[in-house]
Amino acid sequence: MSTPILLPVIIVLLLIVLVAVPIAIYNRLVALRNRFRNAFAQIDVQLKRRYDLIPNLVETAKAYLKHERETLEGVIRARNQAQQAERQAARDPGDPESMKKLMGAEQGLSGALGRLFALSENYPDLKANQNMMQLTEELSSTENKIAFARQSFNDAVMHYNTGREKFPNIIFANMFGFREAQLFEIETAEERQAPKVSF
Repeated sequence: MSTPILLPVIIVLLLIVLVAVPIAIYNRLVALRNRFRNAFAQIDVQLKRRYDLIPNLVETAKAYLKHERETLEGVIRARNQAQQAERQAARDPGDPESMKKLMGAEQGLSGALGRLFALSENYPDLKANQNMMQLTEELSSTENKIAFARQSFNDAVMHYNTGREKFPNIIFANMFGFREAQLFEIETAEERQAPKVSF
């Protein structure tokens, strides 16, 4: 090839690379973001199941815990706060503030459930109630599913954040508005233990 022909070919190839690289990076980041959003959707399903079980659990316990109204109301209040935080986080699971609010609300709900279960230990008839045993079994199963979904979500967020932070991805990630995603972490040692739901 002669020099006059070689120069335009090199320029065209360079332009193709300059266009293809950002497109490839953008598409990769979109795929990674969609993966962690889907992983959060799995948490969302389990949290909604948990939120649906709690009112039934409280109604069953209400008949036995007549003098423990404050505890029962605390569980419902914590459930409603967690449910509201979950809805907000579901809109944008990558938003660090929404995820922090959800983690805090979930921590409060776990504490309220823990108090309910500790209190119910003092009521043998409640522990023996068939409906209560079934609800606690379902809640325990749901807690396990939440833990698994949380792990999957955190793995997806880690892959996304790692892909976002690599060079030259970080340049394009900032240009295209791909911000860092927040892990769904457990903040306190008490929260690291699932609520005890054995009866």
